[in-house]
Amino acid sequence: MTDTRTAVVEREFQHPPEKLWRALTQPHLIEEWLMKNDFAPKVGHRFQLKGEWGGTLDCEVLTIEPGRVLAYRWDFDHEDPAYGLKSIVTLTLTPTAAGTHLRMEQAGFRPDQKQAYGGAHAGWKTFFDKLDGLLAKEG
Repeated sequence: MTDTRTAVVEREFQHPPEKLWRALTQPHLIEEWLMKNDFAPKVGHRFQLKGEWGGTLDCEVLTIEPGRVLAYRWDFDHEDPAYGLKSIVTLTLTPTAAGTHLRMEQAGFRPDQKQAYGGAHAGWKTFFDKLDGLLAKEG
């Protein structure tokens, strides 16, 4: 078995878990902070995320614990296997005194995928910035 790495990005949001959960599970809100999608909050649902860069991620909902945990496959097929990615994204929400702690883990980066691993760290930080902006304007 190949050893894999996990990218972890964590952030505190000044919003309750219920508000974050809506932004993580409603397609029109997901599109505003992450990507265009055909997501449905149902275990086993297969969906796609379509990036502004023109690529498509094939996904499948693996875990839903409303208001607490959302996990899905996040796979990117590429003609060059070195660029292909088979990963699992897990989003965990923990209530805090000020709002919600959100932890994102993206597991499955092979040792030869240093660029993708670094890109995930930077990308998720940017996604979280957009998520925070969306939550602020949602009232």
